[in-house]
Amino acid sequence: MGTIILKNIMSDSVSTDIVVADGLIRKIAPAGTVQDDPGAEVLDCTGKAAVPAFVNMHIHAAMSLMRGLEEDVLFHKWLERIWEVESRIDAEYVYWAAKAACVEMLKTGTVTFNDHYWFAQAAYKAASEAGLRPVESYVFLDKYDADEAERQKEECIALYEDSLKWGDSGRFTVGIHSMYAVSEKTMLWAADFARKHGLRIHIHLSETRKEVNDCMEKHGLTPVEYLERLGLLGPDLLAAHTLWLSDHDVELLGSRHVNCVHNINSNLKLASGYRFRYNELRDAGANICIGTDGCASSNNLDILEALKTAAMVQKAWRGDPSAMPLDELMAMATVNGARALGLNTGKIEEGKDADILIVDTENTFFLSGGSFLANFIYSAHSDCIDSVISRGRFVMRNRQVDGEKEILAGARKVLDKLQTVIPGEVGGSATLKTDI
Repeated sequence: MGTIILKNIMSDSVSTDIVVADGLIRKIAPAGTVQDDPGAEVLDCTGKAAVPAFVNMHIHAAMSLMRGLEEDVLFHKWLERIWEVESRIDAEYVYWAAKAACVEMLKTGTVTFNDHYWFAQAAYKAASEAGLRPVESYVFLDKYDADEAERQKEECIALYEDSLKWGDSGRFTVGIHSMYAVSEKTMLWAADFARKHGLRIHIHLSETRKEVNDCMEKHGLTPVEYLERLGLLGPDLLAAHTLWLSDHDVELLGSRHVNCVHNINSNLKLASGYRFRYNELRDAGANICIGTDGCASSNNLDILEALKTAAMVQKAWRGDPSAMPLDELMAMATVNGARALGLNTGKIEEGKDADILIVDTENTFFLSGGSFLANFIYSAHSDCIDSVISRGRFVMRNRQVDGEKEILAGARKVLDKLQTVIPGEVGGSATLKTDI
């Protein structure tokens, strides 16, 4: 892995030289003070800025080819339709759909993503080939079927053992679809397995009002209280949505330092809700991150768009323009996600992994006396991201991703296959087998 020197690049409003070597940010110095290294790749970044690459903390990457399959319907009808389609997908589909998602993530600034989907080996292969850092789950979805639960346990163990070969190119987590689609016995087994092996647990939690009402009717507890009773709440829990929360829920999530992932665009589009309790969760001690969810509900993987929407909705429903300030917004998309996953990234700082977005500021969006972050989040679009460095090497240059045409062609082929099997009766979860 070679050395890269970014000269005259803005970082935290200061013109700097940044030296990247062996996958790390080795040096940050005032512009013009780093000497050229004949063995390094030296780039003049005048007119550009360096920001940490995004961490998308909740995504179903291979849903990239499922946009628009079921629009303008309530969440539970939408979910039934998605499960129908997913019952017919295979590893080849996931590989190419994840490859297409990786192209989109690179072009919108994401390097690390926390995936929650089927055929994790295929998705890992796709992402690692693209130079991204995938965090892949084995997802439990037994629908209270004991035989299915046993099969899934065996597959989870096998996938975990396979993931030990991934090295630093990816992480493995244990996924639980939700407390309404997975039996209590299976959830307890999954959490125990994860903790025995030092893994994170990734789950959908309190996403809809119906989920909360149904849990109250069945258990006399909210979903958060129910997971607390089971012992699942903790700093190793990656809880997607956490939207419908009581004061006691907020207290529990905060005291257990749960990682709560806000998915504003998906929640808005499916009319699941919009009053995410950011201030309360933050003050209680939860670690708050951001995600896009899958393209079947959010329709894109653009973290910058999600940040802007999250902030504006938060300000609007609270009637408080100071809600979700810029530095906290940026942290949600970078260092908070890194903290949740235990990664050495999320900041432009010496010693951190070199996950860097090079932002082109030579356009109207940055023609302003305002702050860089204000212009980046509220004014610009993700096409201002010129190049991306992941773990010390370029994975996108001048908005060009290697092999993009071939990836899109491969994705079109599996999309054609998917379109031929969409009709049919509702099935269960996808059959989770081995890699392609």
